[in-house]
Amino acid sequence: MTDLPPAPPPHQVGRLVLAGAPLGRPSDASTGLARALAGAPLIAAEDTRRLHRLAADLGVSVSGRVLSFFEGNEQARVPQLIAALRDGQDVLVVTDAGMPSVSDPGYRLVAAAIAAGLRVTALPGPSAVTTAIAVSGLPVDRFCFEGFLPRKPGSRRRLLADLAGERRTMVFFESPHRIGQSLADLAAALGGDRPAAVCRELTKTSEQVIRGSLAELCEWAAGEVRGEITLVVAGRPAGTEELDPAELADRVSARERAGESRKEAIAEVAAAAGVAKRLVFDAVVSAKRNG
Repeated sequence: MTDLPPAPPPHQVGRLVLAGAPLGRPSDASTGLARALAGAPLIAAEDTRRLHRLAADLGVSVSGRVLSFFEGNEQARVPQLIAALRDGQDVLVVTDAGMPSVSDPGYRLVAAAIAAGLRVTALPGPSAVTTAIAVSGLPVDRFCFEGFLPRKPGSRRRLLADLAGERRTMVFFESPHRIGQSLADLAAALGGDRPAAVCRELTKTSEQVIRGSLAELCEWAAGEVRGEITLVVAGRPAGTEELDPAELADRVSARERAGESRKEAIAEVAAAAGVAKRLVFDAVVSAKRNG
């Protein structure tokens, strides 16, 4: 951002305003959002058609300029929007649903505005993250948001292996056509008995919250799944043991001697210890290599 001109005095600059948009029902919009849509001189909208539809639903006439601001053009739009802020215009950022920059366009613009010494504020509004965790029935005292899982299977499984020891409740976004495979990978990494909740179409007329174990949710996802999905998964249970690789390998060996197949033994040991099956498998291979 060093090629930008120096910032003018504070009284001449505009504010960057991040506006939380309804997840589904327009009536969930705040009165502050309605006023901001009516009065903003410049609106950066993820989908301009949805923006105008929302304004119409709220009985608001948009008088300011509206620019498209989505993942594909976000980086190119940033200098233009920063220049508008420097010229004294307030810039209102509105995404399709929820809060801008939370797995939506906005982060690059916020970072650029802060680096330029410009004011950034927000109109609080709905968030699929906190809405889903509130209705999931899972612990909410500590949680982490992991965004969208990687699309490539290998990258997704590596990430989930890293999360096998996470004790906080985890929140993910996922698309309907990938939810089945993601649930299967989660079950493999965390254990099929790990509690979770699939929150679909939150706040909309077709809202659905399916609660159960990851194994049960895998069965549910075998059918046709539609809509926007937020997935909430319980963290590793408190009191589960921190085992070193040698102990994991010994437990697998004991189960094999009792008649279980290696695959079954690895899965059971991983589930009992609250770790990824890959971690137990690697421990078994290492033990065999070392005699």
